[in-house]
Amino acid sequence: MIEIPVGDAPPPPPGFEVRPTRGHFTRYNGPTFHCIDRTDLRQGMWVLGRHLNGMGFMHGGMICAFADSAIAMASFAATQKQGVTIKLSLEYFETVSEGSWIEAHPEVTMTDGELVHVTAPIYREDGKLAARASGIFRTVKRKLK
Repeated sequence: MIEIPVGDAPPPPPGFEVRPTRGHFTRYNGPTFHCIDRTDLRQGMWVLGRHLNGMGFMHGGMICAFADSAIAMASFAATQKQGVTIKLSLEYFETVSEGSWIEAHPEVTMTDGELVHVTAPIYREDGKLAARASGIFRTVKRKLK
């Protein structure tokens, strides 16, 4: 695992802890947080300056990366198998400002062999729906190095 720089992010709300990263990409676009209770699949993050677009709110690509990660974790929780994204759709509803907390609430809607279908509304801290993601993951056997 790669160490996560969390020094520039506030501590998460009660019930959340920093989520370990699995690679360099998540090291630089995090930190993200998950629920301490592993039966609760919610993921969260603070929107920091590095997550903003040129207009001063959260970049759509950053929302997409956050959503993909959150629904991938839900796929893993349902199957106990690593998965790769084979389809990801995102709808954007509200902008998200710097300093805001957002939460993904993923739910596995169907598993079909090695395919796992997941959706996740992503809420701002004021309860408004910022985005909604849906994806399909294919489970894979991870080769050890």
